[in-house]
Amino acid sequence: MSTLRFASLLVAIASLAHRAPPPSPAYEVYAVRFATVDSYPTRFLVAGADSNRRTPLAFTVWLMRGGGRTVLMDAGFYRDKFIQRWKPVGFMKPSDALAPLGVKPSDVTDIVISHVHWDHLDGADLFPRARIWLQRAEYEHYTNDTGAVLDRAIDVDDAKMLAKLKAAGRVQLIPGDSTEIIPGITVFTGGKHTFASEFATVRTALADGRVGTAVLASDNAYLYENLEGHRPITQSLDTLSNLRAQDRMSRLASEPRLIVPGHDVDVFVRFPKPGNGIARIE
Repeated sequence: MSTLRFASLLVAIASLAHRAPPPSPAYEVYAVRFATVDSYPTRFLVAGADSNRRTPLAFTVWLMRGGGRTVLMDAGFYRDKFIQRWKPVGFMKPSDALAPLGVKPSDVTDIVISHVHWDHLDGADLFPRARIWLQRAEYEHYTNDTGAVLDRAIDVDDAKMLAKLKAAGRVQLIPGDSTEIIPGITVFTGGKHTFASEFATVRTALADGRVGTAVLASDNAYLYENLEGHRPITQSLDTLSNLRAQDRMSRLASEPRLIVPGHDVDVFVRFPKPGNGIARIE
């Protein structure tokens, strides 16, 4: 091989080695409400809230669509015992609530479970092809491969469901904090709503054509009141850790308005389009 040809080859190899990886996809992000409780004690949501105050509670899943994937953050609930116990208004199965966005249950490729409480995990088996992402520490604290209940915060039927999904090879356990599980979607622990509850950042396509970072807080921040008043959630295993998680959300989001709380009906006021229980986070 001539010296010139060899030098050209070295230049080509160096160029490939330093080529930047392709950017992560920018997702369309939607909050999708599938049920509402009209009146719930605020003191169970916001630490130190007046005991006489009550607030409506939205039950929501979050859809992220892009890069050839259809990803949910949380799966909601559908079992009759929860409906009978909570008597939500306007209930529909989470899988049905996605229909106005043209999403069928079989279209969902991934579900990121923020924590194992019934209203976030119970609907996971509505989506027959989805891979389930859950923190390993969360899984191992609350259940095991037999579906046993190791901590009563997980529902017995949901524990059995999770074991069945894991046996089928559909559960991916996440090794810990600050993990990009899917290109453009990264999960973080520390909110301490449960043993290893997580929130997510997502690379988001905004209305003005820019790309930003949204934070899906799930129950690590129930309401805008938690975030804007810097007040911890009431149901936390560690309130200081919960506040530190809120601070971290503020650093991670490209704009404060892109931090989305887990149960606030005002999400659908601040992001009014397209409407009818669906809010595009943009």
